[in-house]
Parts: sequence; C-alpha cells; structure tokens
Amino acid sequence: MNFWKTLVGKIWLTIICLVAVVLITLGLFLLPYIDTNFANSGDIKRLFTYTSIIGFSMTTFFGLFLLSRITQPMQKLIHAADAIRKGEYGTRLSVVTSDEIGALATTFNHMAAELEDNIRNLNQEKEHLASVLRSMSDAVITFDNSGKVILTNPPGHRVLEMWRTIDWDYESTDDQGAQSLEVPEPLHELFNMTINGNGDSSTSVHVKQDVWSVIMTPLYSDNDIRGAVAVMRDVTEEVRLEKMRTDFVANVSHEIRTPLSMMQGYSEALLDGMATSPEESRELIQVIHDESLRMGRLVKDLLVLARMEAGHPDMDMGFVDIHELLERVYRKFSVRSKDCGLHLHYEARSDRLVIQTGDEDKLEQVMTNLLDNAFRYTQTGKNVYIIAEHIQGEQQASFVLIQVKDEGVGIPKEDVPFIFERFYKADKARVRGESAGTGLGLAIVTSIVEAHHGSVKVASELGQGTIFTIKLPVEYRK
Repeated sequence: MNFWKTLVGKIWLTIICLVAVVLITLGLFLLPYIDTNFANSGDIKRLFTYTSIIGFSMTTFFGLFLLSRITQPMQKLIHAADAIRKGEYGTRLSVVTSDEIGALATTFNHMAAELEDNIRNLNQEKEHLASVLRSMSDAVITFDNSGKVILTNPPGHRVLEMWRTIDWDYESTDDQGAQSLEVPEPLHELFNMTINGNGDSSTSVHVKQDVWSVIMTPLYSDNDIRGAVAVMRDVTEEVRLEKMRTDFVANVSHEIRTPLSMMQGYSEALLDGMATSPEESRELIQVIHDESLRMGRLVKDLLVLARMEAGHPDMDMGFVDIHELLERVYRKFSVRSKDCGLHLHYEARSDRLVIQTGDEDKLEQVMTNLLDNAFRYTQTGKNVYIIAEHIQGEQQASFVLIQVKDEGVGIPKEDVPFIFERFYKADKARVRGESAGTGLGLAIVTSIVEAHHGSVKVASELGQGTIFTIKLPVEYRK
C-alpha cells in the first residue's frame, strides 16, 4: 500500500514538473514572434503573461513541495544525528511520511533506541565493575604497556600513594626512564615478565615490614598485549602467624627437651649406681623432681594460653574487690620478698577498688606472673611496688589502674615491643640467681587482661626498672 502511494505521488510530481517546463518553454519560444509580428496584439500579450504567471506559480509550488517534503526532514535528521553525537541518546525524529524520508526517519529512531539501550547497558556494566573493584579489599592496579597507571581501586590507590613516599634504590642510572615508568619498584620485574608474554605471573614482595602477594595478568587487544593488571593482597599477618607457629613448635620442643634430657640423665645416673651416698641420691632425685615441676608448669601454661587464645578462657565472672585481692597477693609474696632480700610495698590510692565483672582467680594469676618477673629481675636490697587507684575516663567510664613497679635491671628498648610474645625471655645474665621462666607468663597476662576488656602496658628504662600498668574497666559496656 505504501509503495502505491509513493508511486502515485511521484507520478503527480513528474506531471506538474513537465507542465511547468512546457509552459515556460512555450513562453520563451513565442517571445521573439510577439515582439516582431504581433507587437500590437493585446490578446497575445495577455496569453504570454498568463502563461508566465502559471509557470512561475507551478515552479514555486514545486519548490515549496521539495522544501516541505525533502529539505526540512533532512534538516531534522541532521540535527538529530548531531544531538546523538553530543551524547543526547534520547533524541527521536517525528517524521511520519510514508516515502523514503519517512523510512529513513523510522530506521534512525530504531538505531537511536538500540544505541541508547547499548549505552545504558555499558554504563550499568561499568558501574557494576566499579562497584566490585571498590568493594574489594585487595589492591587492583592496571597498567598500560608503557607502565603507566590507568586504573586503580581505592586500596590500590592507597598502596601507590604509600609506595611513592619510599625512596627506592634504582639499579638503573637512567633517571628519566625511572621517572617515566610509573610501575612501583617492587613490581618492575613482574611487570616486565608479564609484558614480555610470560602469561600470568605471581610472587611475594617485601616492602619494609610488609609482605604482599602479587598476581599479575596481561591484558590483550586483538592478541596483542596492551597492558597488565596486578592484584595485590597484604599477607603480612599470615606470614607473621606462620612464623609464630613455626617458632612456637621450635620453642616448645626446645623447652620440653631440656628438662627431659636432665631427667633422663640423672635417672640413668641413679640406675647406674653413680650416687655413692644417700645425700647424693637425694640430690639427684631433687633435680629430677625440680625438672618435672618445671615441665609441668610449662605444659600448664601452654594449656592455659591455648584455651585463652581459642576463646575458651573458662572464667567465672563476677564482682571482684581489687583491694582485697591485692592485699592477699601482697601477704603471699611478703614472705618470698624477705627470702629474696627485697622490699615489697603495697599502696592503695583510692578507697573503693572494685570491678563489676571479673574473674578473681585469673586476676590473681596476672599479679602472680608480674610479681614473679619483678622478683626475678630485681637485685637484692631493691624495692618492688604494687600501686592501685581508681581513675575516671571519658564518657563517664571509670577504671581501676594497677601498677607493678620494680627497681630492677630494666628491659632494653629494642626488646620492649616483643616482651608480650610467647617464649620471650630476657638475657639470663640479668636474672638474679634463679632459673629463667617459661617465657609464657606475660603472654598469659595479656590474654587474661584482654578477656576482661582491659589493657596492659609497659614502660622500662635499662638499669632503672620496669613498670607494668594494667587498666581494667569497672563496668564493661558493649
């Protein structure tokens, strides 16, 4: 039906054009004849005038027809295409004719709709990818094939900013090349391997005290490598825990092997009859007994520490009178302080020293471990202090502050950050005539205090003494 309408319109347009051309040609043909032979004939002049007017009118009509049916729709099409080019993908044409211009407008509208839908889908995919990258805890950095950064997620941006503050020792003397390459120094070798076509590459890089696991994958464009993307994960804590596990096994083996070797040696001496008198036999038996007690303490401390770190402290929480607890500990250690030639002091700087939630037995173990260390590392004639007071914190929170202060040999500054680690031991040359402990006491102290939602800190000066400060909340609030 549209075909026939278009065909009829074209036929009428052709007829109009032919009539206009015939009339104009006729007028031009009669013009010389009129001027020479019929100059005085008014009828011929009127005929010529009418013919010219009709021809001009038909030509004007034909021009207006072309303007309204072809030129204006084409102008609309040009403006719509320019709007699409500028990003106005919702632009549509309102041409409703049934000719080729109308078909072109309809096709244009379909193309614009498909383009708008594709752009919307691409933007959604882009936002989805950006959301995924933002939500990743791993650092993602994308490089082009020249080494310049073209895309990062927030963790990747933070890593780059952090690494830019580090002064790297470039092996190359080409400063310009080092500055133009934006790949961080720890990733240079991995980036070169990836760009050179070695496929996916992975390694662990060490940056100061941090350890990063890096996986770098090439980016392809028509089978050509156009860059690389690096995914980095901070595995410092995992490496530290693995080292702690390895050290723990080694330390436990060492600590248990020593008393077992001594027990085995002295028992073999008894079996071989090397003791020639009851006094020597008793001495050998006493050594075996002491070493068995030492091994028992080690196993007990290991079990306590394991249960605490596993989240099973087995604590009986309730009201605890800290003043009464410290008085009991002071009386228990007073006898030992006299035997060691030390002066033990207890000072309560507040009238009411209580906490609403605590385990009295576990807190007594904390004080026992701290005082045992203080006695072990303090020379004869020196003082050991127990100080307790009630303090007011922020937001109406109150705390009980307990300090164990000694005048001992102190702790070297470089060793202070490690004293709460398992199996940490001071130099045995600084221990006052007693065997060193198991190295688990302060680790147990930390676990118990943290289970009470408190904190423990240490301040020490070599040759001047050490102060352990415990801060316990009077009432714990989640």
